[in-house]
Amino acid sequence: MATVGIDLGNKYSCIGIWKNDRVEIISNDYGNRTTPSYVAFTDKEILIGDAAKNQVSINPHNTVFDIIRLIGHDINDFDLHMMHWPFNVVKKNKKLYIRVKYKGEDKDFEPKEILSMILKKMKEIAEAFLNTQVKNAVITTPAFSNYSHYKALYDAGLIAGLKILRIINSPSAAAIAYGLDKRFTRERNILVFDLGDGSCDVSLLTIEEGILEVKAVAGNNHLGGKDFDNRIVNHFVQEFKNRFNKDLTSNVRAICRLREQCERAKRTLSASTKAFIGIDSLFENIDFDTTLTRAKFEELNQKLFQFIMEPIEKVLQDGKIYKCQVHEIILVGGSTRIPKIQKMISEFFNGKELNKSINSDEAVAYGATIQAAILSNYNSEKIQNLMLLDVAAFSLGIEICGTMIPFIDSNTTIPTKKSEIISTSHFNQNYIIISIYEGEDNLTRNNRLIGKFKLTKISSGVPQIEVTFDIDSNRILKVTAVDLITGGSNMTTINNIYNRPKSKVIKRMGAEAKKYHTERNQVAQRMQARNEFESYSILKEAIQESIAWLENNQEAEKYEYEHKRKLLEKFINVREERDNIDNRDNRRKTC
Repeated sequence: MATVGIDLGNKYSCIGIWKNDRVEIISNDYGNRTTPSYVAFTDKEILIGDAAKNQVSINPHNTVFDIIRLIGHDINDFDLHMMHWPFNVVKKNKKLYIRVKYKGEDKDFEPKEILSMILKKMKEIAEAFLNTQVKNAVITTPAFSNYSHYKALYDAGLIAGLKILRIINSPSAAAIAYGLDKRFTRERNILVFDLGDGSCDVSLLTIEEGILEVKAVAGNNHLGGKDFDNRIVNHFVQEFKNRFNKDLTSNVRAICRLREQCERAKRTLSASTKAFIGIDSLFENIDFDTTLTRAKFEELNQKLFQFIMEPIEKVLQDGKIYKCQVHEIILVGGSTRIPKIQKMISEFFNGKELNKSINSDEAVAYGATIQAAILSNYNSEKIQNLMLLDVAAFSLGIEICGTMIPFIDSNTTIPTKKSEIISTSHFNQNYIIISIYEGEDNLTRNNRLIGKFKLTKISSGVPQIEVTFDIDSNRILKVTAVDLITGGSNMTTINNIYNRPKSKVIKRMGAEAKKYHTERNQVAQRMQARNEFESYSILKEAIQESIAWLENNQEAEKYEYEHKRKLLEKFINVREERDNIDNRDNRRKTC
């Protein structure tokens, strides 16, 4: 069975396969090499990808996007007004849900369920291309992802019927793509700057003889192209209000249409100094025509642009490397096309030329696919000695009297293992709770609790308890505690993806995912049958028209009869060719 690499992006996703000793990026059923990370719910069906994105302006409340930003977070992490999400995000049972209307009924989905639908779509794209099942995948994530984020990704894979072999951060995946054909005999320092739609990620790596060792990662999961779009949208909402005394925010469809034009204008400004925006009947039959200059765009996003330099400075500091020691700066992600950002980065590195040679939209999927091939033990000289040594993004430790005691510091190369001796906070305790946190603050209340367990049968007095943190290359963290006097022990595993029994919730979500998939197939098959029937109906009309012409033109010339016959034959051949294409595409859609 095939193993694929998936760049699971906030706005677009991309999938690749190692084939014929190289990476092949797979086009979707629309012929596009990237697929929108959109899921839409209608009265009849669930749409995923291009079909979902294409109807967002007419079905905004039930079209979900920005899903990578939502997983692993609490609703309190977001300013919902600033996000301009047209769909409804609610908090229920201490969890974040997305509420949509599907087949006339309100449905609540966890973000990982929506994510599983996108993964399922990417799986279908690959299976249609390969004509075989796809069970295994390497997927990418923002560099600064926490354990909740990782767990959601693994769960989404399970729901989608995929085994996630490994999750690697996006800039490191791009570095793999960069390093595939390069075998430097001397160590080179590489900085990968990845600015996509949802996050800003930076990785500092060394590369030598095919070994890519991550030295430090940093990022901002609330800074990306979407945030630039939001600033533009807010600007034109205010302009519309000033000109017409109307509040666009009261109409979600109007905001969606405005957002589409703002995104297009932003892309235009990467090549031009001015972009025109024209929207007919935007709100209450009012046409809206305006312009956006590059200077105004930069002014609107000035504060956000300043934040971009922070993760660059942090990785250099954490990696203990001066900026003059960086040999190559690689740009990845669509937002790195913005001229102001390129200028800022180049000036920070004293005018150094930036490497824009790799495909910004496909490089991450390219690297994930190479990693998938490596893990699948493909017999290829190209990848034989290629290896990625990643790091822990956050410090990991335990709580003692409200204080975070770190065991594994951030940017420690994984796999790694470390032990410390601790004791109880009170004399003659009967048990101890080992609470495990991730984060950089000295106080655990400002960090994230990721697991806990209880150790009993501890020795009286002041026990000596050895706590061990063991994290492997798949970020599976095992924490054990042993009383060195009594021998009593206990342990927990954080994010145990292998041989982990599926919880009842995951099983339920998986069953529902299969049901939704079946419904999508039924709709696609019904449309295929309808199209075929319509083709025959159109053919019947053409034949009837030909018969009518023949009856009314009994004395026509020979060349006229031949001309009419050729037209009918050509029409029949075109219909047959279209039917073959439609049948092939529908088979791909329903795989």
